[in-house]
Amino acid sequence: MLDYDREAAGYDASRGGEARAVAAAGAVERLLPEDTRVLLDVACGTGIVTRRLTRPGRRVVGVDRSQGMAAVASTRLSGAVALGDGARLPVGSARADAVVVVWLLHLLDDAAPVLAEAARVLRAGGVLITTVDKNQAAFAVDSDVAAVTAAVRSAYVPKGPDHVDRVVASAAGHGLRVVGETTFAGIGQGRSPRQWRERILEGRIPWARAADPARIADELASLPDQEVARPDPLYRLIALA
Repeated sequence: MLDYDREAAGYDASRGGEARAVAAAGAVERLLPEDTRVLLDVACGTGIVTRRLTRPGRRVVGVDRSQGMAAVASTRLSGAVALGDGARLPVGSARADAVVVVWLLHLLDDAAPVLAEAARVLRAGGVLITTVDKNQAAFAVDSDVAAVTAAVRSAYVPKGPDHVDRVVASAAGHGLRVVGETTFAGIGQGRSPRQWRERILEGRIPWARAADPARIADELASLPDQEVARPDPLYRLIALA
């Protein structure tokens, strides 16, 4: 896992910057009730998305356990950032109208404690908005990379911590059910065949590790335009209330 304290200063530039933040915040807004007054952004990172969720009459608070990330976020959300773990939020029960969890659950061994905490801090009728199935985002759009790797990926079907079925089932235990869904593009995040090959050979792609990385890399090497990025990933957001 990344050292987020050390990565904080350059994190945005490596993750699509303002363009991706605009797309992510717009998707969250599509799922937020119009009367949201208190919003908690869990694992807010640098606050680049959190800042765009602020509105007149809406209090937005970011929480992150990385001091480096929280320090950057504080420059965007003056006085509205707290250090804290998503599984032990520094927030009283039933205080938030909405909890937003973007790009966190896939990093965890178990998402259930974070989902339980989100449910705890939500007021009656509140909404939890979270990304799911992050590792499938790169293949939610057609490309030659997706086609070449389809058979291997379909044979490796792990239900990771952010798998939508697991998230929905865990949330149901706290009285939350799906009430909405949308997607947004990870602007600037599309990878070229060469970049995919490098990541596979470095052992960074789980479904490739479970198969034959060298063979998959060779197949990717046969594709044209090795340096050309393929379509941006398409991230999936669900709302539970």
